[in-house]
Amino acid sequence: MNSLNKYLLISLLFIEISFAQIFNSYPSALLKNSHSELVSESKTEKKMLKQVQLDIQHIDLEEQFEFAVRLFDEENYFDAITEFKRLQFFDTSNVYKFASNELIALCYKYGGKFNEAIKYLTLAAITANSKDDLYRIRIEIIRVNILRRTTDNALKLLDEIGNDEPWGEKKDEINYWRGWSYIFADEWDKASQMFARISLTHELKILCDSTDEKKYSPTFAKVASVILPGAGQFYTGKYLSGFISFGWCALWGYTAVNAFVGDRIFDGLAVTNFLWLRFYQGNLQNAEKFVGEKNIQITNEALYFLQHNYLGLKP
Repeated sequence: MNSLNKYLLISLLFIEISFAQIFNSYPSALLKNSHSELVSESKTEKKMLKQVQLDIQHIDLEEQFEFAVRLFDEENYFDAITEFKRLQFFDTSNVYKFASNELIALCYKYGGKFNEAIKYLTLAAITANSKDDLYRIRIEIIRVNILRRTTDNALKLLDEIGNDEPWGEKKDEINYWRGWSYIFADEWDKASQMFARISLTHELKILCDSTDEKKYSPTFAKVASVILPGAGQFYTGKYLSGFISFGWCALWGYTAVNAFVGDRIFDGLAVTNFLWLRFYQGNLQNAEKFVGEKNIQITNEALYFLQHNYLGLKP
């Protein structure tokens, strides 16, 4: 029933009640035959009036909900939150409580307020109307945890869902979000294992394998730099830095050895401690630093691809 029809119905009810009240003001002998009939008529009128009031309230709440949803669809999330909260204040029968809590949470999520989103998703889970609604809300909580990089929380919730009998058949979806949890934790090898449980040819498995292969090993870079100063920088493509590290370490190493050979022990210790050791430690630190920078760049490229080119579900 559209809004116009509802308002017409309510108007007719008000007219009927008004006429009933007018006629009720005449002497009872002219209109009714007994006191019991008067009492019965009065109760009926009160029920009708109460029903009209409820209908008016329902129409107002429905319009308020539709208005808030329209703001949400227009991506006007701040105003949508305000209108959903206004709806909750007047919705004393909690008709829209679940839907409004869910949509408030999504507004906060899209606005980057992940803690607030978790709060309202939890409230929505408490008032879920069905198992399907509850499952959807729990998955949404997991997706928000993935976005805010609370990986342990996300994996714990996924394990809980996986162990629940009603949702045992949703293993592929659970593994899918496990994979995304590891992606945001920068553990691409583990993410690949999760997607492989769905399919060995899964698009995200292939991406994770490719990203993991591109990444540099900080352990290898440091060990190489320990053996040969500058090797770690060469490994990450920082050739100039590698040459400089090798050159300074070679120069001050040669100077220190000459000092020891010439019985200039003090000079040898001074050169070793204040010059050679300084550049040798810098060589190790640079190797680790450059590996970290390269890996961040590789990770960001993969995440950029997922954000702009991947067409599947994303957190």
